[in-house]
Amino acid sequence: MIFHVTLEPAEDGWIVAECPALPGCVSQGKDEKEALDNIKEAITAWLWAEDQKATAQLKPGPDQQQIVVAL
Repeated sequence: MIFHVTLEPAEDGWIVAECPALPGCVSQGKDEKEALDNIKEAITAWLWAEDQKATAQLKPGPDQQQIVVAL
């Protein structure tokens, strides 16, 4: 999957990374590389948390099966 992120310098010298497609998915790093590494981890965690919330609400019927798809 591909996500667009923004990088913005903070007042304290750190770089803030945000993924606008995922509300609240923000991270930071001491430099651009660290900020990008950290936002990748944050995106993975954000998607996992959303999947866990959705899975908790599933009530599959007798003719349905749950399948995990890895990307």
